[in-house]
Amino acid sequence: MKIGIIGAGHIGGNLTRRLTALGHDVSVANSRGPETLKELAEETGATPVRAEEAARGAEIVVVTVPLKAVPDLPSGLLDGAAEGVAVIDTGNYYPQRDGRIAGIEDEGLTESRWTERQIGHPVIKAFNGTYAHDLIDRARPEGAPDRMALPVAGDDEAAKRKVMALIEELGFDAVDAGGLDDSWRQQPGTPVYGLRGGVKEVQDALAAASPERQPEFRG
Repeated sequence: MKIGIIGAGHIGGNLTRRLTALGHDVSVANSRGPETLKELAEETGATPVRAEEAARGAEIVVVTVPLKAVPDLPSGLLDGAAEGVAVIDTGNYYPQRDGRIAGIEDEGLTESRWTERQIGHPVIKAFNGTYAHDLIDRARPEGAPDRMALPVAGDDEAAKRKVMALIEELGFDAVDAGGLDDSWRQQPGTPVYGLRGGVKEVQDALAAASPERQPEFRG
């Protein structure tokens, strides 16, 4: 597949490494320009581009930037993407980093619902509670007893299936965590956040989550 990755930090960089290794055609962008991605491009074979070019022709686009940077993403970010493009949001709200976001704090929007409104396109929440190095180190074949599971939330069922299939290809089991309004169950401070467990453990952790945001994750 053609995949665009917007954000080349720990998650974006390691997804670039894994997805190119699997044979996908990856374009990667950051806020500082493609010339700053030369080393990653040489290492992986990914194509460094400007953010507004990352989605062109892409069947999957990964938005993996700090929440405070989401409103500054270029307008028309998804112009030229493939029909039915699935957009993955890996983001988390950390008030100490992002400042206070009223839509999340006052309106009670889930973090990914807020991001969806900013970019004007449905998103699928995935990889937000995953340690970046686990994407490299913890991939396992299907059926392995220590294969990790990752929760996936979203409203677009076709896009969710596409993302879940990609997670399985990466070497992890994918657990359907419901719609985007249910994605609070995998936000920071919940039992599943950072969990290195299998399918049953992830399902139990999602079920045990509380909708009340913990004080350290409130602005």
